[in-house]
Amino acid sequence: MIEKKMKSEQKDIKFTEEIRVRFNETDPLGIVWHGHYITYFEDGREAFGRAHGLTYLDVKNAGFATPIVKSSCEHFLPLKYGETFTIVTTLVPSDSAKLIYTYQLFNKDKKLVCKGETVQVFLDSENNLCLYNPEFFQSWKNKMGI
Repeated sequence: MIEKKMKSEQKDIKFTEEIRVRFNETDPLGIVWHGHYITYFEDGREAFGRAHGLTYLDVKNAGFATPIVKSSCEHFLPLKYGETFTIVTTLVPSDSAKLIYTYQLFNKDKKLVCKGETVQVFLDSENNLCLYNPEFFQSWKNKMGI
């Protein structure tokens, strides 16, 4: 019988990326428009995927798509044009056939600017919802120890 890992025993798989606020992401006051934080989450997911071998192209080449079905974002402090910030992207372990990521954005003073979460599901090549982890994803999870 296979023992399931307790949530506290599962390791967090994270990646931290530094990003600079671009001019086109700000409003006339030089403050990042709130809609761009979702783009920063995508920047974090893409960096996470490159670092851990789970890119959108890997998913596509395996015959699947992973649309976002839920996103949330909480704002605490503003970011301004020219500032750099770090985004910490963490994969939340799940037995379900989905990708759950959390995000934390920190300014140069290491203060929490924003946090959020996205949930993605797996669709096969005919756009059918996968109820079980696709083989390539389960193999990746096994390799990562989750």
